[in-house]
Amino acid sequence: MNNVSTPSSPDFEPAYLHLYQSGELQQRMKEAIAQLAHCSLCPRACEADRTSGELGTCQIGRYARVTSYFLHFGEEDPLRGWNGSGTIFFAQCNLRCVFCQNYDISQSGSFPETSPLRLAEMMLELEAMGCHNINLVTPSHVVPQILEALLLAVAAGLRLPLVYNTSGYDALETLHRLDGVIDIYMPDFKMWDEEHATKYLHAKDYPAVARQALQEMHRQVGVLKLDEHMLAKRGVLVRHLVMPEGIAGTASVAEFLANELSPDTYVNLMSQYHPAGKVNAASFPDINRSISTSEYSEAKLAASRAGLYRYA
Repeated sequence: MNNVSTPSSPDFEPAYLHLYQSGELQQRMKEAIAQLAHCSLCPRACEADRTSGELGTCQIGRYARVTSYFLHFGEEDPLRGWNGSGTIFFAQCNLRCVFCQNYDISQSGSFPETSPLRLAEMMLELEAMGCHNINLVTPSHVVPQILEALLLAVAAGLRLPLVYNTSGYDALETLHRLDGVIDIYMPDFKMWDEEHATKYLHAKDYPAVARQALQEMHRQVGVLKLDEHMLAKRGVLVRHLVMPEGIAGTASVAEFLANELSPDTYVNLMSQYHPAGKVNAASFPDINRSISTSEYSEAKLAASRAGLYRYA
């Protein structure tokens, strides 16, 4: 396994530092902010003028909205380490998953706007608390705002790896803008089948978009690399939520990861599915239950058969 140095080592340098020093990070930020006027940041490409307060699918205007930020000890081991992952939860989402376990912040609720300066301060506060990384949760619709805050945070001394914690529903143009900015990509690959994606995610194109997005993330940072303390420093970590009745298409997802990314891909096969969000016996009876032990065992076996072996 390839290792890299820890942030405390003079040999470690977060990906964004070079772009900041060259002036490229500022240029990318300006381009991203300009894109808000006819928003196509995500695959929805709703063309809303978010600079004037118009709201598209994500229901976020010019400024990001943060629901909470804290040291998270519930993330995967390579992220949380012993001091926790410095997690920033953004409000709203560009997907509309009916089973979302964070429905109260992803599709409902009212949260105050967060200025670029305040977002930068959050990053720096988390760094001062000793976290191992800055973990940006549901960032796809607020990439310009993140870049805007990142410039301020880096100028003030931020030097931690950035984690892009996403649903996998990301536009290639936006990901290209993040090339050399993000150290660790942590995408979901939620569903393989278009019919299921239409019904449960309200995004028929999710499977195709996620495949392209994950390939681009892998191109940028490769497989997950850990330091001598087993902390993630760079690479891709994929999350896949196993669902009842095989709805997520775990076997197909696993084959894609092993064959189109790498059999060395680090994967978290998550077993915690339970009815949430809009799911109930009347609306979505087929997923109105937790997964069984046998369903999870079958999913793990399918992943192993595909050639995957690095599991969270």
